Amino acid sequence: MTEQTTAEQPWPVRTVARKINEWISRLGAVWVEGQVTQLSLRPGTQTAFLTLRDPAADVSMTVTCPTQLLREFQPPLTEGARVIVHGRPTFFMNRGTLSLRADEIRAVGIGELLARIERLRRLLAAEGLFERSRKRRLPFLPRTIGLITGRASAAERDVLVNARARWPAVDFRVENVAVQGALAVPQILDALSILDRDERVDVIVIARGGGSVEDLLPFSDETLCRAVYACRTPVVSAIGHEPDTPLIDHVADLRCSTPTDAGKRVVPDVAEEIQRVRTLRDRARRALHGWVDRERRLLDQLRSRPVLADPLKPLERHAEQVETARQRGRREIISLVKAEQSAIDGTKARLTTLGPAATLARGYAVVQFVTLDENLRVLRSVTDASPGTRLRVRVGDGAVHATVSQEQESSESGRGGSGDD
Repeated sequence: MTEQTTAEQPWPVRTVARKINEWISRLGAVWVEGQVTQLSLRPGTQTAFLTLRDPAADVSMTVTCPTQLLREFQPPLTEGARVIVHGRPTFFMNRGTLSLRADEIRAVGIGELLARIERLRRLLAAEGLFERSRKRRLPFLPRTIGLITGRASAAERDVLVNARARWPAVDFRVENVAVQGALAVPQILDALSILDRDERVDVIVIARGGGSVEDLLPFSDETLCRAVYACRTPVVSAIGHEPDTPLIDHVADLRCSTPTDAGKRVVPDVAEEIQRVRTLRDRARRALHGWVDRERRLLDQLRSRPVLADPLKPLERHAEQVETARQRGRREIISLVKAEQSAIDGTKARLTTLGPAATLARGYAVVQFVTLDENLRVLRSVTDASPGTRLRVRVGDGAVHATVSQEQESSESGRGGSGDD
């Protein structure tokens, strides 16, 4: 098909079909795994038709095989079964369709399924899809609960009845889907996407009753596990019974053992919450009463103190202390003044006794004269003054002025008189 075509030289349909057939024929025989979604086995025909679908993607392929091959298949092949087909791709030129001509069909056994689930579990765990740190807590009281389950199933009834028994006002948005078979995974993915986009939905519950490994196989699908991991809304897994652990249980934010358990855990019990409120109210009342009693006792103790029982008593006591201190200070000042007065009187007496006034009072005189340089000096002897010197004689309280002459000095000296006269 490397030849170039043009509008002037186009290929006829048979040429295109032939070249496609040549390319498909080069592929040879292959082993293909898938899930049987449609099965057509008509009596009297030599060829049986079935549709093989990829469980992880919306891709399917038509398979043809001899009727005898399906009739000899044990146990009988049914829709939803996992099989491995060996065949050769065939292109039917007259219809322009592609089909897989099978010559051998094998059922995927339980052991093989469990081994594949285990390999997928290790892969998802290595990528961190099972980490506890990423799991979100459920809201205490969700506004709306999204429920993904089978239509009119026991799982749906268990979740609704138990949740409403615990909280009658709970609101549900139910998305009914196939919970087993070829259509289970696509429908669950669609419902999960719808509920995750709804802003009113605070938590999503995926519920299904018990079943075999093949029945629960959609809940170990890799695509579904990754979709649950990518949800922004917390997801609760309630698949099967306690021993059943599909991979979605490890990826979900909360794993419940049964749908009944999920109905009890997504909402609180209204009776328990009312009792809890009553208990907290009683505790708060007791705490408030205890606080009031303590404060009242404290006020009583404060009021019983002397300072509050008789407020004027401390003031009177302080007034007495002030009066006592004032009198003590007055006495100290008076005593100090008297002591100082006595000291002054003693000093005055000594000055009086030793001073010149006392000497004059006994009849003595003090004579002073003025020197040539106008200084006043005490005359101790007549010879100390020269003739013509003015003398000042103090006798008692009066002062007499005199002048010393030469004759007086001679007569004084001749008589041997004393300046004391």
